[in-house]
This record gives sequence, C-alpha cells and structure tokens, in this order.
Amino acid sequence: MKNEVSTIMSTMQAIIATQAGGPDVLTQVERPVPVPGPGEVLIEVAAAGVNRPDLMQRSGAVSLPAGVTDVFGLEVAGWVVDGEAALRGQAVMALVKGGGYARYCIAKASHCLAVPEGLTMEQAAALPEALFTVWHNLFERGRLSKGETVLVHGGASGIGTIAIRMAIARGATAIATVGSDAKKKAVETLGAIAINYRTDDFVVAARDATSGRGVDVVLDIVGGSYVTRNLDALAPGGRHVSLSFMEGGVVPIDLGLVMRKGLYLTSSTLRPKSDEEKTAIAAALRAEVLPLVGSGVVRPLIWRQLPLGDAAQAHRILEANENIGKVLLLPAGAAA
Repeated sequence: MKNEVSTIMSTMQAIIATQAGGPDVLTQVERPVPVPGPGEVLIEVAAAGVNRPDLMQRSGAVSLPAGVTDVFGLEVAGWVVDGEAALRGQAVMALVKGGGYARYCIAKASHCLAVPEGLTMEQAAALPEALFTVWHNLFERGRLSKGETVLVHGGASGIGTIAIRMAIARGATAIATVGSDAKKKAVETLGAIAINYRTDDFVVAARDATSGRGVDVVLDIVGGSYVTRNLDALAPGGRHVSLSFMEGGVVPIDLGLVMRKGLYLTSSTLRPKSDEEKTAIAAALRAEVLPLVGSGVVRPLIWRQLPLGDAAQAHRILEANENIGKVLLLPAGAAA
C-alpha cells in the first residue's frame, strides 16, 4: 500500500491505433485521465501486460466491444488512486476491458486482485490475463484434476508458462509444445515435459509420455490442423479446450472419434464475458490461486520490459514469437 494517494494528473500518455494494420499503426497520444464510475477504481499504472488479443485488435481481426476505450491493454498492476474507497491506496493487479497501455486505467473493483507480498509490480502486471484465462479454461471448463495430464500448446508464452505452473502446483502433469530448443529448456525448468513441435510429432510424444493412454486435457491456441491431432492425443474422456485459433477457426471434426473416445470440446474468451462472470472468476482466484502466487509456487516469467512508447516493438516481439514469458510496458512517471 502507498503511504498516501498520489496527486492525479489531468492528462496522460496512452497508446492507440490510428487504423487497422501492423505494429507501426500504434501511436502515443495525450488523453484526459478517465474518471471512475460506481463500482470502479482508477489505477495509477506501474506496468501493463501485452497480450495476443491486443495484436488481434490492432490488426482489425477483432472488433472493439461497444463502449470500450480505444486505448489498448487488458491487464495492469498499480495503485488505486480514486474510486471505491475501500481500495484507495492499495496495490492491485486487474483484468480490464481496455485502457491498460496508459498512465492511468479504469478497472472494476471486483476484477482487482490484491498484489501478494513479495511480488513486484512488474510480476503482478504479468498475471491477470493469464490467471483469469487459465483458471476458467483449464480448471473450470477443462476440469483438470490432481493426477491428470495436460498438453499445453505455446508452452513458452505468458499464458503457457502460467498454465504449466498452475497445473503442476495443483498436482497435475504438464506437457508443453514449444518452437525452439531454448524454449524447450525454459519450460523444462518450469517442470514440464517439453516437445519441440518443429522436430517431433507432439501426438506421438504425448502418447509416449503417458504410456500410450493420451492426455486428459489439451489447452490449444492454434486451431486449424492441430485440432484433429489434439483429438488423437486425448485419452478417453479427454477435454479439448480452445483459447485461440491462430491457424484457423473452421475445422473438420471426426465425430466418430469424438464418440468412441467420449471426448468433450469446449472454449471461451474473456473479453466478452459479463462483469458478473469475471467477478466470479476473480473470487475463485482469490480462494484457489492467490495463495499459490503468494507462496512463490506460481510466478510469471518476464521476457522484456519496455517503455510505454515502445508498444509497437512489444507487438513485434509477440508476432515473431520471440518471447519466453511476458512482455510488459512501463508508463513513465508511475510512483513507487
């Protein structure tokens, strides 16, 4: 907690896109500091996470939801400087609808999580999107349980590294696909069984790692041709959870295989969820996951920390799949 709440500026620097396109369409502009409404807080942003949905918004692949700011950014960490009195001065990390690439950001009070002692603000900013996504998809929808095995695609990403750590922390085995030997070494350090998909067939490797049975859950970000292979890799009663579809969202499904194995296919995305749904996920995180974060069992990997004005470079890093862990943006002047 800050000793006192900072003086709030009247304007701030923020990142928007001038049009749909590549990273160069991102630009830094001056905007009025937003004013929190009922049930909201104003956060002085110490750091903001960069996520693939940001890239999809910038490219025009997804439309900005109605009523949401055009300022980029879906997760932040910082200090509450206005809004709900009970949170004033507190250090929080928050999932937000938009606005994170800025000095100040509005968040729903019920979507804020207290920053555990011992966690830096940068580490905190790397967590909300991953914690909300992984908990809801892997544990609520995918029902991953102690003693089961999950196959995580994109194991070196911000989402992937947290999925690995949360799965292992809750008694499951994690297998992860990666695209280089450096990433393979990194996820093995996290405790996962790593598969370099460029050199090895992940279906064969997953079966070998499970004595031929297959995995209980697949957490997929690729879609396209991966879906059929994922279904092959699943054990009877397995659950296929789609987070994204980088290779395409319309795919053929062998319903005979689904029926014979008794498989489940499910998916979700966070941004369109109602405030009530996100509040429920936040409550589950406080009970089930924040203790793991506070103890150090679940911690993010941070790849790069860049100034807010370098948002285009941050997007290039994610598009090139260079990162092992999270890329962050740091607004200038945020008080410690």
